[in-house]
Amino acid sequence: MDQLSFILHRVTGLGILLFLVIHVVDTSTVFFFPSLYADAIAIYRSVPFMIGEIFLVFSVIYHGANGARIAIFDVYLVKNWKTKTQRSSVKWTLVISILLWLPAAFIMGHNVLEKLGI
Repeated sequence: MDQLSFILHRVTGLGILLFLVIHVVDTSTVFFFPSLYADAIAIYRSVPFMIGEIFLVFSVIYHGANGARIAIFDVYLVKNWKTKTQRSSVKWTLVISILLWLPAAFIMGHNVLEKLGI
């Protein structure tokens, strides 16, 4: 479970970084190539990108919650940093992240279904 937390933290961080790079590049097109910006927005309103946004929201929530968990243990609970406690905190972090993500995923998923006409 500890390795899952490590991998998920890295993958979500890289996903957020990828989004930020794409966001900076496409926002810069407003100034340099205004006609391309409208095309970029059209691409972002497509179903694959809408599904990607659902996973982006999970990435932000999980990465933040896991980062807070790591910081709390590193700063305040150093003596409690044992394997059993760590495994329990990893499970709770994942459960809390999913519970926080589900309402947003439901709303965003509903928008995807509307886009598909379902």
